[in-house]
Amino acid sequence: MDLKVKKLTDNAIIPHYAHPGDAGLDLFSIEQVTIESGAACLVKTGISLELPPGTEGQVRPRSGMALKHSVTVLNSPGTIDEGYRGEVGVILINHGSTAFIIEPSMKIAQLLIKPVITANIIETTELSDTHRGDGGFGSTGN
Repeated sequence: MDLKVKKLTDNAIIPHYAHPGDAGLDLFSIEQVTIESGAACLVKTGISLELPPGTEGQVRPRSGMALKHSVTVLNSPGTIDEGYRGEVGVILINHGSTAFIIEPSMKIAQLLIKPVITANIIETTELSDTHRGDGGFGSTGN
């Protein structure tokens, strides 16, 4: 599968896999941003994508940033739709107690390319019965 990537700025870094067999491509910041404790911000990557037909891009947190600094992707996973051609941005939130500085060229998230199933929507007045039925939150006893 081919993924077309366009650099929007000279300092943008093309996403790449850090190791053979990795699921996610590293995404990199092009700017310095300070994320205060409890704050969220959009961090620019300086790239745009042409995703293969029938796929989406999922922007996911980096486990090391989450563990060491309590910084994670706010809307995890963030979705990049197949037809989107704008700049890829990453919404990061700082759950830590001190400010965190994003530097240019820093790995800020990972991008997974995933297949998308498109459903045919059928309006109905009845749904089939199941053992669970309409049991929701806490219905399994936990």
